[in-house]
Amino acid sequence: MFKKILIANRGEIALRVIRTCKEMGIKTVAVYSTADAESLHVRFADEAVCIGPAPSNLSYLKISNIIAAAEITNADAIHPGYGFLAENAKFSKICAEHDIKFIGASPDMIDKMGDKATAKATMKAAGVPCVPGSEGILESYEQAEKIAVDMGFPVMLKATAGGGGKGMRAVWKKENLRAAWDSARQEAAAAFGNDGMYMEKLIEEPRHIEIQVVGDSSGKACHLSERDCSVQRRHQKLTEETPSPFMTDKLRKEMGDAAVKAAEYIKYEGAGTVEFLVDKHRNFYFMEMNTRIQVEHPITEQVIDYDLIREQILVAAGIPISGKNYFPQLHSIECRINAEDPYNDFRPSPGRITNLHAPGGHGVRIDTHVYSGYVIPPNYDSMIAKLITTAQTREEAISKMKRALDEFVIEGVKTTIPFHRQLMDEPDYVSGNYTTKFMEDFKMKPIEEN
Repeated sequence: MFKKILIANRGEIALRVIRTCKEMGIKTVAVYSTADAESLHVRFADEAVCIGPAPSNLSYLKISNIIAAAEITNADAIHPGYGFLAENAKFSKICAEHDIKFIGASPDMIDKMGDKATAKATMKAAGVPCVPGSEGILESYEQAEKIAVDMGFPVMLKATAGGGGKGMRAVWKKENLRAAWDSARQEAAAAFGNDGMYMEKLIEEPRHIEIQVVGDSSGKACHLSERDCSVQRRHQKLTEETPSPFMTDKLRKEMGDAAVKAAEYIKYEGAGTVEFLVDKHRNFYFMEMNTRIQVEHPITEQVIDYDLIREQILVAAGIPISGKNYFPQLHSIECRINAEDPYNDFRPSPGRITNLHAPGGHGVRIDTHVYSGYVIPPNYDSMIAKLITTAQTREEAISKMKRALDEFVIEGVKTTIPFHRQLMDEPDYVSGNYTTKFMEDFKMKPIEEN
């Protein structure tokens, strides 16, 4: 087992990893930018190393600084969390070259699954259902137009190196294709330094349902059932739940089997997520694989009593998995609490938290790195907490979430707490009748009505 793990991340996920390491008797090293000097992950780690100024490219994305921090503290493993360098094949490779275990996917696995066009080709070869579309990266606009016309509109243009909705364009008519092609490529080049595009048939009324998988070094994999992540804004998830209200036992088995097949085909090692689009007829199609821990992993942990971070560490240390598939015994919902103003188009709201009261009680979990007096920097993602409620039924989990949101007080900055409180009363959400288009028609009610 590892003696010391450096966490190459910040915020709540860094704190989450530190907690599990402490329970396992493993020493921890936090890295931080100057903007995060007062963050809780810095306070609770055994050691902490400043790796640069606030901008990510000078700190959390600076591979040389992170490797140097690992070497001077004698860390024998690095946990990348999610985001930043978690799916960076170069970082994984450099860790191996410095004899530091990267707790995540190998460079080869990241290359196979990180590039969406390559991932789709790999999954087709594995026999996993895929959305109809281009074979690999589009070589020209003319090729894109021909494929779109042959396949039929609507279509979706996607950046091959994309994420977070960047470089994605839905196109409903041929006459709009050229403008979408140009703008998507420009956005992708600016965001990822790669303007490669591919195209898929646009699945109408889709659900975004993902399957959690874990694989070990022997090539064996298992699944931990599904999470429904369909409530999204600009392709960013807002809330997630498990089990999905759209799921049937038959569909759960089929999707679980497909996810395990995908993981075993590439001999996947570690925790990962196979993401699918599911149409209104319950046909499912491979969308992408995330070769890392997910933001929404706590809801899976809650419904099957399973520490996914611990499992990541065990697998990385060469300990085999049981091979057993897991199915939800309870219902769990996660609300991402962001420092954003839902009454003002979700505009970011950095600043000092002047007062904080966290909800508690049976079935309530909060993953957060903030506290009263904490200053939310403007440099990073705006998520400041994850509120998770777990109960015997979906109806009870929603009721518990309403109560917890009513108790949750964060003053000094705007947050998405009012949005989530309204969401829990929306008829389509309460009935489970929602798709990835849910937010297109959502309107915040005036403050006096909430």
